[in-house]
Amino acid sequence: MNNPLQDPAFFQNPYPTFAALRSASPIKQVPSGGGRSSYLVTGYAEAREAFTDPRLSKDTAAFFAGKDTGRNLHPAASRSMLATDPPQHTRLRSLVTKAFTPGAVARLRPYIASVTDELLAAWVPGERTDAIESLAVPLPVTVICELLGVPDSDRAAVRTWSNELFAAGQPERIDSASHAVADYMADLITAKRRTPDDSLLNDLIRARDGEDQLSEDELVSLAVLLLVAGHETTTNLIGNGLLALLQTPAAWHRLRDEPDLADAAVDELLRFDSPVSLATFRFTTEAVSLGGTEIPAGSPVLIAPGAANRDPARFADPDRLDLDRDTKGHLAFGHGIHRCLGAPLARAEGEIAFRRVVARFPQLRLAAPSAELQWRHTRLMRGLEALPVLP
Repeated sequence: MNNPLQDPAFFQNPYPTFAALRSASPIKQVPSGGGRSSYLVTGYAEAREAFTDPRLSKDTAAFFAGKDTGRNLHPAASRSMLATDPPQHTRLRSLVTKAFTPGAVARLRPYIASVTDELLAAWVPGERTDAIESLAVPLPVTVICELLGVPDSDRAAVRTWSNELFAAGQPERIDSASHAVADYMADLITAKRRTPDDSLLNDLIRARDGEDQLSEDELVSLAVLLLVAGHETTTNLIGNGLLALLQTPAAWHRLRDEPDLADAAVDELLRFDSPVSLATFRFTTEAVSLGGTEIPAGSPVLIAPGAANRDPARFADPDRLDLDRDTKGHLAFGHGIHRCLGAPLARAEGEIAFRRVVARFPQLRLAAPSAELQWRHTRLMRGLEALPVLP
């Protein structure tokens, strides 16, 4: 059985593959290596149900216990909050939720706008630039590093490690990057203990050292998760979104003429080309019936937000970008207790970026044919290697 998720064409454009799989069945068994298989969820209703089914566990340590995977992931990466179930997940999430509430994010908006303006000031009219390298990457990296108190001099290394963590089919690179970023965060925590500041990282240190709500391993793991997850998806939101707008002139002109549409546009862009193609690992703790498919106990389950958000049973004419669409309930940020903690921050960064780009460069256009654009070879994330544009 061939794995359609490893076909090079899937990385370039996963939607025909998702559509074909979904039309056959919203739940499809696919090979996952080593003679094993996973159940891929591509239907909207089924994905939404799977996200909230307590019989689908995220406790990867329990699943892989006693199994020789040949991997050497740092525990801070393999046993993060994303890989836990309640009550541990509930406790860990409660410690960082307040940093990403709508109110907290609203207070960050002036800073996000100033960083965006500074980045766009380097764009020269008529001179080709890469919107990924010059905007989509540095904006969210700068914001999350500022929140965590990561020094300017270290941010380039953070970007490199984060990119390596999503290198599909290259486990050695992923494992090496996991140790590099975890060791770095452990050292940064030590430095913050010596010289405290008002960063989110110091808030977590105080939870560890003052109220003893965090173990040292949990502290490092949370720091790594916030650092990586705090910018990867937003980079893809901005890059994918800009491409979709530039490929749909009517939408671009609409946003140019009605800038207050930016907030609604973010959700449609998230739905249209979701930054997360496949959600992180889950497995069944008992036999589960989902979408008419019987999934045995102990089976890995892959939920595909990218597929669910293009399910015609939920969104009419789903392959069309429509800024007037009712996008309520899209699954780009997941659903249920594991819904993306940083969704309010990601939405704010995306909205400000789109609004500023369209206002400052209303004639922006692609500097290369769409067919020549290269996408990152990672199954989890959906993002461009580069987006050449002409301001």
